Amino acid sequence: MLALAGVTLLVSLTMIVASTALRDLALLPWLLLGLLVAFDMASSLQRPKNLTFEAPPEIFVGETVRLRLALDRAPRNLSAKLEWPEGLSGAHEIAFLPGADGTGHADLEVRAVRRGIWHLEHLWLFWVSKLRLLEFVPRLNLEAELRVVPNIRQVQSGEITTTVMSTLYGVKENRALGEGSEFHQLRDFVPGMDIKSIDWKRSAKRRSLVAKELRAERNHHVIIALDNGYLMREEIAGLPKIDHAVTAGLATAWAAAVGGDLVGYYSYDVRPRTFAAPAPGRNAFARLRNWTAELSYVSRETNHTLALTELNARTPKRSLIIVFTDFIDTTSAELLIENIGILAKRHLLIFVAIRDPDMETLVETAPDSLDGAATLVAANQSMNERRLVLERLARMGVTIVDAKPNAVTARLISTYLEIKAREMI
Repeated sequence: MLALAGVTLLVSLTMIVASTALRDLALLPWLLLGLLVAFDMASSLQRPKNLTFEAPPEIFVGETVRLRLALDRAPRNLSAKLEWPEGLSGAHEIAFLPGADGTGHADLEVRAVRRGIWHLEHLWLFWVSKLRLLEFVPRLNLEAELRVVPNIRQVQSGEITTTVMSTLYGVKENRALGEGSEFHQLRDFVPGMDIKSIDWKRSAKRRSLVAKELRAERNHHVIIALDNGYLMREEIAGLPKIDHAVTAGLATAWAAAVGGDLVGYYSYDVRPRTFAAPAPGRNAFARLRNWTAELSYVSRETNHTLALTELNARTPKRSLIIVFTDFIDTTSAELLIENIGILAKRHLLIFVAIRDPDMETLVETAPDSLDGAATLVAANQSMNERRLVLERLARMGVTIVDAKPNAVTARLISTYLEIKAREMI
């Protein structure tokens, strides 16, 4: 358009300078240009309408889904732009494919990176006129809503249910009969059975030896404790640590519910935030899932002394407490270690630390500059201090789960099942 206007201006000036006879016709090129632009606008201006948006009702955080946009009366070279909110990530340029009936549609992938309800307010369209003289940039109201929730894909798949049922109610339970702490039944004593299992009072009444058969105790209290301080906002593998913790916590809570235990939850940062007493059944899992979906991202430093003291006061019965937290170095972890030690005197603790795979890759890569060498030294020091903290916790009787984000859920559930099988609670 600018080039054509420049040519028109040049022709007009030439006509004015060339002769007096042509001077009166100097406006003719501009008139022709105006008619050409009007024709181009009339033939190309067809405002798209009936914008539709298709998306899943919920998106699991950390996953990528496909969305679909559709328009009626769509130009053939139509494209669009979207401004993604903080919790969503996708392409800014969207190309619409024309349909045979004059419609246009676009399929785009979006990745959920933050939990919450995110809104897409507007869609900016863009197309060029047929003669390529004009560009049209209208704005359409999209008013779409995407709900990003904690990831429970493993729960929905049935994988965790199958694992727990086969472990706790299959062969292992039969082997555990006679070795648990909960009375199951009486049976006749036969040679080879443990003499300690004989019930002498009932044997005297029956005038024959009978033995107690025990089984693994259920209905233990399991509490998911989430540190929601600013250190848990650090991104690992594309997601904040708190989201990896929520995913692993929900999966373990489901395993505990299937295993017959009572599940509760607790969150804290600069002070205690939410506590729900352990409750039985899958309703406890549903309540936990709703709570984690609304768990906000905060930028406050964690007060471990206040939070863990409060948790200890709220849980008088011996429980399995799974603590998801983070630390920087041995100095900053001192108060954490001290309060974890106090909590471990009454309860059985699992300390979950999410390992950064990028840090390990950095340590394993040879540096190619002085800056790289300095970074390598700092990374090595950080990993050594992390190892020292975890070793101190392990010596206090705390069970440590230190794994990468893609393995932390499996490791945690495996640890829970081992604790159940060994009757450690």
